[in-house]
Amino acid sequence: MSTGSADQADETADVVVVGAGPGGAATAAYLAQNGLDVVLLEKAAFPRDKICGDGLTPRAVRELVHLGIDTTGWQRTKGLRILGGGRNFTLDWPDTATFPNYGLVRTRRQFDETLARHAQARGARLHEHTSVQEPLRDARGRVTGVTAKLLDAQGRATGQKSTFHAKVVIAADGVSSRMATAVGREKREDRVMGVAVRAYYTTPRRDDYLESHLELWTTDDAGQRMLMPGYGWLFPLEDGRTNVGLGILDTSSAFGKTDYKDVMRRWVESLGPVWSLEHDTSGGPIRGAALPMGFNRTPLYADGLLLVGDSGGMVNPFNGEGIDYALEAARLSADVVVQALARPSDAARERVLAAYPRIMKHELGGYFTLGRWFAHAIGNPEVMRLATKYGLPITPLMRLLLKMMANLPEEHGGRADDRLVRTLSRLAPDA
Repeated sequence: MSTGSADQADETADVVVVGAGPGGAATAAYLAQNGLDVVLLEKAAFPRDKICGDGLTPRAVRELVHLGIDTTGWQRTKGLRILGGGRNFTLDWPDTATFPNYGLVRTRRQFDETLARHAQARGARLHEHTSVQEPLRDARGRVTGVTAKLLDAQGRATGQKSTFHAKVVIAADGVSSRMATAVGREKREDRVMGVAVRAYYTTPRRDDYLESHLELWTTDDAGQRMLMPGYGWLFPLEDGRTNVGLGILDTSSAFGKTDYKDVMRRWVESLGPVWSLEHDTSGGPIRGAALPMGFNRTPLYADGLLLVGDSGGMVNPFNGEGIDYALEAARLSADVVVQALARPSDAARERVLAAYPRIMKHELGGYFTLGRWFAHAIGNPEVMRLATKYGLPITPLMRLLLKMMANLPEEHGGRADDRLVRTLSRLAPDA
C-alpha cells in the first residue's frame, strides 16, 4: 500500500470485490485461490446480520462443497413440508448424482463470516468498515477502481478515505448496488420483485424439514380476504431457534399496500401450540428486505464492472432463493476473470469478460423466465387458490414442482421429471 496523505490511501490489486456477502466472499475466495491479488471490501464488520430465511437447498450445498466450506455442526434438513388448503405434504430432497440429498440452515451472521474468513484464508485482503462510495473511471468510461470512506466501530465516517485500483471490479453490493447504479445500470421494470420479512423465534419443537405455508391472507381494496402470492416459512436452526418469515411477490394487486410485518404477526399467532413460538428479541425485531429476481439489472458485465448476486438480480422467482445463485455466479464469474486476466492484451481480456452475461444466461436465463411466468400466474388469487386446493394432493406433481421450484433436476439423464425441467428451461427464452 502506498499512502498519499494522512487521510488518503491508495491500494492496487488485480480485482476489487465490493461487498463481502456470500457472492462477494465466494468470488474473492475463488479468485485468490487461483493466484490473483484480490481486495474484498465490506461496509460492516463481521459478524453482522442480513435479512434472510437462512435456508440452503441442496443446490446451495453443492456450491459450498465446490468452495470447500466445512459445514460440520450446521443444521441439516431432509426436505420440505408444505401446508395449504387444509393439507400437509412432506417431500424429501431428491437423491441424485448432481445434488446432495440434504439442505442446511445457518444464520447469516454465521454464514457470511464463515465465507469471508474463507476468502481471507485463500489470500484475499479483506477490508471491513470500508464504505465504497463510487467507481473510478478512465477517459473511456471503463471502471478502474473505487473510492471508499473508512468507518469506525459505530459505522461513522472517520474522515479517512481510500482509493482502490484494479483491472476488474466486481459489484456484489446487494439489491441497491451503489456501483451498478453509478454507471447507469438501473433495475428493470419488466422483472419480478419480492419482499421478505423475518425474525427469530424459540420453540420446543425439533424438526429437520423446512416448512412452508402457502396460505397468507390480506384484504383487497373492497375489504375482501385475498390470498397473496408467496409463502410463510419456518426454518429450524441447530440452537433450538427457528427462522420464521414470509415472502411475497409484487405480482399481486396487494403488493405495496400491505403491512407485511402485521401479516406475519397474525400468521405466527395462528400457528398456536403446534410450534409454541416465542419471539427471540436478542435476534432483533421483524425486519424486511427486497428480493431482486430474474436478472433484474443488466448488463451483468460491461466496461470493467461485473455483477454478482443481488446486484444483478440473481434471485429465483419461484421461491425467493438467492444464496445458491450468488454462489454459482461467484464460481462462474471467477473462472471468467481468471481466464481474462491470463490474456496478454486488453482487447483479448475484454472479449473473455464480455462472455460472462452469455454464460449466466445459458445457465439460468430460461429457468428464470419460467419463474417469472410462474410468479405472474400465481399473482392471480384464484390461480393461487386452485393450485393450493388441487395441486397438493397429487404426489407426482408435487415432486415435479419441488424439482422445478428449487431447481434440482439431474443434470444428465435422470427420471422423466428431471428431463422435463431441463427441457422447459432450455425452451424458455433467456431472461
